[in-house]
Amino acid sequence: MLAFVLITLVVQTQVAQLRAKTCSDELSNLNMCAPFVVPGAGSTSPGSDCCSALQAVDHNCFCSTLRIAAQIPAKCNLPPLSCGG
Repeated sequence: MLAFVLITLVVQTQVAQLRAKTCSDELSNLNMCAPFVVPGAGSTSPGSDCCSALQAVDHNCFCSTLRIAAQIPAKCNLPPLSCGG
């Protein structure tokens, strides 16, 4: 029984690591959206390659990343970021 529990834990850990790598890979593909999101880049609308990359990103991956990024200022003892409309 103990062996079964250990095997299950190892498999779950490997699956979690695979998902994290996949999320990271999906997010790195969003680099092609930089001309649209970087201030002053000049592009006013995303290209089809950017839209395809965004469509390929898992919803949970994208939202979790945004939530984590929003916590960074507080973890650095900085005031929260506030973006105007």
